[in-house]
Amino acid sequence: MSAIPQPYRPRRRTTRLIAAAAGVATVGALVAALPASAGEQGKSTKKHGHQSPSRYQDVQLLSFNDLHGNLEPPSGSSGRVTENQPDGTTKTIDAGGVEYLATHLRQARQGNKYSVTAAGGDLVGASPLISGLFHDEPTIEALNKLDLDVTSVGNHEFDEGAKELGRLQKGGCHPTDGCYVEGRKFKGADFPYLAANVLDEKTKKPILKPYWVWKKSGVKVGFIGVTLENTPGVVSAEGVKGLKFKDEVETINKYAKELEKQGVKSVVALIHEGGQPASASYNYDCDAPGGGDGISGPIVDIAKNVTPKVDALVTGHTHAAYACTIDDPSGKPRTVTSAASFGRLYTDTTLTYDRRTGDIARTAVASANHVVTRDVAKAPDMTELITKWNTLAAPIGNKPIGYISGDITNVGTESPIGDLIADAQLAYGKELDPETDLALMNPGGIRAPLTYAAKGSEGDGVVTYAEGFTVQPFANTVNLQSFTGAQLVQVLKEQVSGSNAASPKVLQVSSGLTYTLDLTKSGADRVVTDSVKLNGAAIDPAATYRVAMNSFLAGGGDGFTTLGLGTDDLVGDDDLAALEKYLLANSSATNPITPPAANRITVVQ
Repeated sequence: MSAIPQPYRPRRRTTRLIAAAAGVATVGALVAALPASAGEQGKSTKKHGHQSPSRYQDVQLLSFNDLHGNLEPPSGSSGRVTENQPDGTTKTIDAGGVEYLATHLRQARQGNKYSVTAAGGDLVGASPLISGLFHDEPTIEALNKLDLDVTSVGNHEFDEGAKELGRLQKGGCHPTDGCYVEGRKFKGADFPYLAANVLDEKTKKPILKPYWVWKKSGVKVGFIGVTLENTPGVVSAEGVKGLKFKDEVETINKYAKELEKQGVKSVVALIHEGGQPASASYNYDCDAPGGGDGISGPIVDIAKNVTPKVDALVTGHTHAAYACTIDDPSGKPRTVTSAASFGRLYTDTTLTYDRRTGDIARTAVASANHVVTRDVAKAPDMTELITKWNTLAAPIGNKPIGYISGDITNVGTESPIGDLIADAQLAYGKELDPETDLALMNPGGIRAPLTYAAKGSEGDGVVTYAEGFTVQPFANTVNLQSFTGAQLVQVLKEQVSGSNAASPKVLQVSSGLTYTLDLTKSGADRVVTDSVKLNGAAIDPAATYRVAMNSFLAGGGDGFTTLGLGTDDLVGDDDLAALEKYLLANSSATNPITPPAANRITVVQ
């Protein structure tokens, strides 16, 4: 079982301060034949002595998703993509960073008079220190400079609640931390956030615009933006308080009809929900052998049911890369794309607009993902922006908090960084209550690896606060709760059953807890009950066990309903503070921490 990037949620940690691309990737051309004048970019014909536009006009749609405030190039595996080679091998390419993303997008737009840039949500939230420390104002500034035209909301846009999302849209200084640059108010996003399926419980109306129409020289393309209906299941209760999330398909179909009534027949849906392609390579052909055969997950059913009035789907959430076609309800192929995450890819889609009908000629839609390589010139305006915010963050971010002897990765069903975090929470739990037995950590709360190579001037093997923040950017607390042995086993079974049956969320476990995960079985049976042991002893169903976990899990988040039933709740300090304390206590420059072996869960495949 390969690790599946998991969505995440809670409130963000903030601290008030005192002072052309890498070549074609996956191609999703629907039909080889183009309309006669497609690709002429609006070349006109003479009519009664005047120039008139040609019937068909190619519109360039550039898109990306799940940036998560990664302004600087992401480190480790988070900053690489895998590429299939003609000889059947694969290679990895370093990718990402807004200095490079800006250059690639600007180069892609050259010669394309009709170009629009859209995004599929989670542009902020779970962000590295340079953005997260400042409530993601730096990312909004960067997106403004990128000339983003429109985006849907994602679940992470609700990490700090609807009111804070409104501030990111409209501007104004943070209500608690104030303005970060003296004498200058944050101006907000130049682009609209679309939230068609997110309603205020009192007014029953969308909290932000449900759709937006791009217009240029008689060409009109409507954009409808939605996030996954299950956002409340992956965001803290406080973040979605007072909000109702409606079905994605019903919402998109409703507003597609409304746009048609307004004379807008070309429509793109921006959907913060996605799928999993059969390959991790960004240029995998997921249309072989048939349309959409190589992709699974929630987006498949959504795509099959969204009205044919919608001409293309830009998706996200799963951090996967694909440019597929999936048949719409009428059986007609329709492009469905996702550009992975962290700004490593962007998608270039050609929509051929028929001026006579006002609709997209879907026989002429082609889509491809491109790598945001780092072999192009950096965009100077982005370098200036990063330097400004890094200068403000430096007093906090550059502080050493530990030492490691090698990369501690976040890859695998059980990952070394997951084991490290679980061990840190167990150690902290024992400080709060010596009777603490174990710790559990949800994989979606682990946002990055710890890399041995120095990112700045700190030196190899040094873990800075900024690097720790990137790994655990949410201000969760470490909570202790008591469970019976039977409940503990049920928690492990909930990893692979119920709402997690299709996309397992395998908890990271502290030292001493071991069990077997048999993926040849189905549902809850994949957790072998008799194999669950603590320090070599079988779990006693009637005994009581003290468990440390973050506050999100303690509230039953990520589908772990049994974790919401614990007793004797004790709320501790911030989870990053627990990791920092553990690293400082267990590592030094001369005796760094060795990456954990990640051998606590035995996986049978």
